[in-house]
Amino acid sequence: MVSTFMQTVRIRTDAAIASGDLQPIQAEQVVLQDQGLSFIVRWVAALAAKDAASKPGSQGAGSASAATTLPGGPRDPSFNPFLNPDPALLVGPVGDHHVAILNKFPVCLHHLVLARREFAEQCSPLEAIDFQALATVLSAEGGLGFYNGGAAAGASQRHKHVQWIPPSDQNASLQALGAGMSDDLAPGTMTRHPALPLAHRFVRVAAGRGADVRASADSMLRAFSQACAALDLQVDTAGLLPPCNMLVGDDWMLVLPRSQEHFQGVSVNALSFGGTIYVRNVAQIDAIRHTGPLQVLASVALPAQ
Repeated sequence: MVSTFMQTVRIRTDAAIASGDLQPIQAEQVVLQDQGLSFIVRWVAALAAKDAASKPGSQGAGSASAATTLPGGPRDPSFNPFLNPDPALLVGPVGDHHVAILNKFPVCLHHLVLARREFAEQCSPLEAIDFQALATVLSAEGGLGFYNGGAAAGASQRHKHVQWIPPSDQNASLQALGAGMSDDLAPGTMTRHPALPLAHRFVRVAAGRGADVRASADSMLRAFSQACAALDLQVDTAGLLPPCNMLVGDDWMLVLPRSQEHFQGVSVNALSFGGTIYVRNVAQIDAIRHTGPLQVLASVALPAQ
């Protein structure tokens, strides 16, 4: 049975596509194998549109209404698509501190941003209220929650937000990596995946469809704190350093520090570590095939400890 929340997401998506506020998903893809793991490399036309939207004269990454450029210059740096969301993309509240917004440049159907109602810096550490929002959606719908903690981790907006994509064989997830580790680990157990040539931590959590929301949020917060401590991620005036990605779903959390955003022009964000690498043009697929997906990921992360 489709939940009331998901019904709202579908209705809002259909209306936004019909009005032109959201473009239909157009993608081509290949599947690459590396160390026994499958990676989808997908060309999504919307990502090129996202790049174009950030250029002078554009309307920006999240709103189709207000002007967002300064005369003769680039987009107004104060523009915030999450503080006053485009009504055509607004799904509704998720708890007391977040709102769900359709991602204007989605990588898949029903791709959501869960944005804080009040401004906070994206590079600041995730807090209990962020995991509460993720737990609310994950417990009802499953899928994958993720966080790009700063520009070097793939974030394009400063306003604090996490994101969610629904479960699908064609979407990023932690299922493939989770299958390579013991499934009898107790919640809170931390481990590493033998195939990942980069600094990271997996933590067993209660995060998925049917989990108790409060217990799930508490489990995720503890896991994130554990992983950050193990990876020596530090908080200072600039936020969490180094920048990091977090993925959570299917009873696993993955946290990894980042060194840079791009591999040969390809923006690598959290979803890439969930097995789906998104590119702006078809030519970038060849660069990933030549290097190998795991080495692509290693090139933007930190060395394995």
